[in-house]
Amino acid sequence: MARVAILGGTFDPIHLGHLAAAQGVLYRTGVERVVFLPNREPPHKQGQPVTPAEHRAAMVRLAIADNPAFAFSDLELRRPGPSYTIDTVRALAAEHPDWELALIVGLDSLLEIRTWREWEALLASTDFFVVTRPGYDLAAAHRLLAELGPRLSARVRLLEIPGVAVASADLRRLAAEGYPLRYLVPDPVARYIAEHGLYRRGDARG
Repeated sequence: MARVAILGGTFDPIHLGHLAAAQGVLYRTGVERVVFLPNREPPHKQGQPVTPAEHRAAMVRLAIADNPAFAFSDLELRRPGPSYTIDTVRALAAEHPDWELALIVGLDSLLEIRTWREWEALLASTDFFVVTRPGYDLAAAHRLLAELGPRLSARVRLLEIPGVAVASADLRRLAAEGYPLRYLVPDPVARYIAEHGLYRRGDARG
C-alpha cells in the first residue's frame, strides 16, 4: 500500500504556503505522495465568487510541476455539486485500492470537523495531518481531541511546519491592487495570473 496524503482546497490561488505544508507533511510523516485536489464547489464557500475551475486547476498544475512527489487530481472538478470530503475519500479509495489515504488540513478545519458531513465515519477511517505553525495556540485543538475520545483522536496528528504566512484571500486583494505576487506564489503561477488578468478589480472574481 502506498501512503498518500490528500491536500484539498479552493486554491484561489495556490500559494507557497500550500506547497510548504505539503512538503512538510512529506518530511514529517513519511507519506510517499501528496495529491493536490481542487474543489469544484466548496461547501463552506457556497454563494461566494470563485475563480473558474479551469484557471484554478491550471495554477495548481503549474505550481507542482517540478516536484515528483506532488500529484494532481481533478476528481472533485469532474463531479457536479458541492465537494464533500467523505465522498471524495470514498471515491479515491475506490479508484486507488492500493492507496492508504490521509488528509492534510489546517487547524481551523480541525476545529470545525464536527460540522463536516459524516465526520465521525471520516475520522474513524482516515488519518488527519493537521498543519500548524510555530507560535499557534493549540489549546482549543487539545480540548477537541479530548472530547473526541481516544479512538478518534488517535487518527489526528498535529504537525508544526514552518511555512509562508499568507492566505489566498489576501493574495486576491493584493493582485487587485496591482501588488506583485512574486515570492508569494510560484513564479509560473504569478505569470499565469498576470497573463490571464485574474483578480483584477472589476472582474467576476477580483
